[in-house]
Amino acid sequence: MKLKGIHTREIVRRKSHFFKKLALFACLLALVSTGIFFAVRAIDSKVNKGNSIINLKSKWKEFDYQQVYDISSAILYKTPFNSTARMYNGYSAFFLAVSQSDVVQALAYIDEAINSLRIALQGVRFGAVSQVEYMLGKAYFYKNLQSSYHYYADLAVHYLLQSKKDGYKADDIPELLGLSYASLGMTMESISAFTEALLVHESDILLLSIAEQYHNVGQDNAAEQYLFRISQECKDEQIILKSHLLMGNIYLERGKFEDAEKEFNFILEKNENSADAYYGLGVIYESQGDMVKARSEWRKALRIQNNHPLALKKMADYK
Repeated sequence: MKLKGIHTREIVRRKSHFFKKLALFACLLALVSTGIFFAVRAIDSKVNKGNSIINLKSKWKEFDYQQVYDISSAILYKTPFNSTARMYNGYSAFFLAVSQSDVVQALAYIDEAINSLRIALQGVRFGAVSQVEYMLGKAYFYKNLQSSYHYYADLAVHYLLQSKKDGYKADDIPELLGLSYASLGMTMESISAFTEALLVHESDILLLSIAEQYHNVGQDNAAEQYLFRISQECKDEQIILKSHLLMGNIYLERGKFEDAEKEFNFILEKNENSADAYYGLGVIYESQGDMVKARSEWRKALRIQNNHPLALKKMADYK
C-alpha cells in the first residue's frame, strides 16, 4: 500500500510539472504572438501607410494623384534618383496639371512632370520606358497648348513617335501627333495622323481638324467633304460654328460672295460676338466696292477682338 501511494504522488507531481510547463509555453507563445502582431502592424503602418513605394502604387491604383504626388515627393527628398518615385511623380504632376484652372499653377506642375519624367527615363526598367516616353510626349503637348508660342510641339512629336516605335499603344497618340504637326505647320503629316486617328474613333473635332488642314494646302474639295460630314451629325455648337466659318472662307476665296455671306450671317445669328464673321462680311463689302460698310464690319471685329490681325491690316490699308 505504501509503494502504491508513493507512485500515485509521483504521477501527480509529474502532471503538475507538465501543466506548469504547458502554461509557461502558452504564455511565451502569447507573448511572441503579441510581439509579432505589433511588429507586423508597425511594418504595415510604415510601409503601407507612409512614404513607401508600396503605398505609392496603392494610391496610384486609387487615382489619388495628390497623394501620389506628395508621397513621391517625400521619397525623392531623401533619394532623388529613385526611378520608380520619379516616374510616379511625373505621372501625378501631369494629371494635377491638367486638372488646374490656374494656368500658372498648371504650367508649374507640367514643368515638374517633364523634369521628373526625363530623369526617370534614364533609370526605369526597360518595360516601362515606352510608357514614360508616351507620358513625356503628352506633357510636352500640354505645355505647347498652354504656352503663348509653340516651342514644344516638336518635342511632343519626338517622344510620341518614340513611344510608338518602342511598342506603346494608346488610342490618343495619332490625334496628339496630328495636333502637334498642325502646330508645326507640317500639314500633310498632320492629315495623315488625323486620318489614322479617325480609324480609332471618329469625332467632329477630328473631322474639323482634317478639313482645316486640307484647306491649308488648298485642297478645298477634300475639306468640303469633311465639313459636310460635320453638318450632317454634329451636335456641338462651337464645332458647327467653326465649320461654317471655314466654309465661309472657302466661298470667299472662290469669289462666291453670296454663299459666303450666308455662312457668316448664320454664325452671327448664333454668336453675335464672332470677330471672324464680321471680318468676312467686311471682305465681301470690300470686293463689292462698298468701303463704308467694309470698314464698319472691320470696326465691329476690332471692338470684339482689338488685336484681330486681319482686321487691323485692312484698317491700316484703308486709312
